[in-house]
Amino acid sequence: MDVAHDAAPWQAWSPGETAARLEALAVPWGITAGWALELFVGESWRAHEDLEIAIPDEGFETAHAALAELEFWVPVGDRRLRPLEHEPAPASHQTWGLDRVERVWRLDVFREPSDGGTWICRRDTSIRLPYAGLLERTPDGVPFVRPEVVLLFKAKRVREKDAADFEAVSPLLGRARREWLRGALLRVHPAHAWLDRL
Repeated sequence: MDVAHDAAPWQAWSPGETAARLEALAVPWGITAGWALELFVGESWRAHEDLEIAIPDEGFETAHAALAELEFWVPVGDRRLRPLEHEPAPASHQTWGLDRVERVWRLDVFREPSDGGTWICRRDTSIRLPYAGLLERTPDGVPFVRPEVVLLFKAKRVREKDAADFEAVSPLLGRARREWLRGALLRVHPAHAWLDRL
């Protein structure tokens, strides 16, 4: 049975709550999207409705088992979701986690293409990083995706919040991070307005 995106409200776990639930996970994972940028900077500049984590696609079952309190649903188009067990080969990389008791969405798991210990970019499979280079950690141990990688994905469709994120984070990127992002943008979005700012 499909449900609409708004069939349940979002009450996302915080990055710390998510990390506590996944601290024993044997596969690499990290907070991604807007939250990852704030973890990199060490401060918050906007509200977040949801929370996304990235994990290798082949490691999803391990995460699923660790998050037994959640039911997982996958987007199937037209702002609708379907139970994961009814969609054995989902087209979307997203997997929404619904709290079985509270009936609220807690997190969105991005199932990422990978090859062993190497992450593969969904937008251009020639862009790859070892997971050891893709993920960083906060001082208290919360893993997150590197900011330059997050900004690459935000560049596809720049909404107001994405522009705000770029303004907050880009001045803090060192030379190597800026060069990586510039090179990736030239591959994926070669006419992007952010290129002039890098």
